[in-house]
Amino acid sequence: MTNGLLSGTVSRRGLLAGTGGLAVLAALAACSSPGGTATSTLKFWNMPWGGTAFSPLDKKITLAYKPASGLPAAGYQAVQWSNFTTTFASALASNTGPAVSSGAGTQAFQFAEKNYIAYADSLFDSWKSNGMLDDFLPGVLDTMKTSKGYVAVPYNLDMRVLWYRKSLLEKAGVEAPTDWQSYLDVCAALKKIGVYGFGIASGAQGNGFQVLTGLLINNGGGLFNADQKPDCVTPANIEALEFVVEMVRKGYMDPGSVSYSTTNAQSQWKAGTFGMGFESPGLAQVLGGPLVQDMTVGEPLTGARGGKGALYFPNNIMMYKHTPSQKGSEDFLTYYYKNMAPLWTQNTGIGLPVLKSIAATKEFQADRNAVTMIEKWQPICKTWAAPGGDALFADVTLVDSTPAMSTWAQSVLSLKATPKESLQTLQKTLTSQQK
Repeated sequence: MTNGLLSGTVSRRGLLAGTGGLAVLAALAACSSPGGTATSTLKFWNMPWGGTAFSPLDKKITLAYKPASGLPAAGYQAVQWSNFTTTFASALASNTGPAVSSGAGTQAFQFAEKNYIAYADSLFDSWKSNGMLDDFLPGVLDTMKTSKGYVAVPYNLDMRVLWYRKSLLEKAGVEAPTDWQSYLDVCAALKKIGVYGFGIASGAQGNGFQVLTGLLINNGGGLFNADQKPDCVTPANIEALEFVVEMVRKGYMDPGSVSYSTTNAQSQWKAGTFGMGFESPGLAQVLGGPLVQDMTVGEPLTGARGGKGALYFPNNIMMYKHTPSQKGSEDFLTYYYKNMAPLWTQNTGIGLPVLKSIAATKEFQADRNAVTMIEKWQPICKTWAAPGGDALFADVTLVDSTPAMSTWAQSVLSLKATPKESLQTLQKTLTSQQK
């Protein structure tokens, strides 16, 4: 079973990460506010979250919706990831956008600031009464909550978890690590057989900044405080980066990793030169072949300060004010969430589910790695907002797939700056960019 977003999709969550994103949002602000007469069809736009089987099945589920009398039928449109920011921005500005959609993980928070989002509180009240709200995994609903209400509905999860090649650890004569010290010990053993234990890709098309942020969180740190302000230069963060620097200095990381893309890293995993590292849920399926059985998700590590933690990305579905019927939007989403399980049970590769009922299906339970991620990793995961809170907010886009984050990670991994210096530079950059 394929679970987890396909590796190498680091830009899917950040609405402003791509070139021109700020200009797109500025254009939105200059356009008229939402309103006007909508079409009679409730438009559902979804992203191609999985492989080739995803969108056709998703469309079939959508078009099978039978609305109650007086409510609009649903239409379906798959929106490609290329130029999706412009697609949404121009459609919303001209009142031709969807009534319901998925999109970038922080998209709803930004569009809420522009008064485009219909909050999900009324929908959640109805789900509370019918038991649907209890089906969500712990904590995921909290990531969508703002002072004005819930901006979206959690849909699928991406996260950065510890992967290792079982055969290479066996060859090195070591067990999987459980904490930072045993991670270093396993790295040392792998080095003796010519294998890197800190597999990472930190080039322009890599996810090294996500891995480093995950380690900050693993040590009780992170990038934002409870006031949603950048707070990078902390003892916990410095300690986490010192752990990273130790691995670099001891030769546990491939020196080329500083410029590797995720595709480069996948080649290293296949070649057996990467034996361990932090990657996306879909890594085993992306690598394919015999590696599907060799790739193993380990237990969450205990950090230097005795706690556990990891970085995850709750992708979501949002409703918009411009809709033929708000009741229709909510009725459709109720139907969709009751009927979306085949997207996981039929192996479409959508990502990890947010519903306990889907995670409990025999098809999902057949994937030992997916089960480990849901049972062991999801409960200890935190968002970009850590350590100050769980709920996302618009300014997390400053750290989601941005040049500042790539530069920060490269400065650490190339040893061009000390941990404290790198965090001071990042703090200064983020503070200058925050509204």
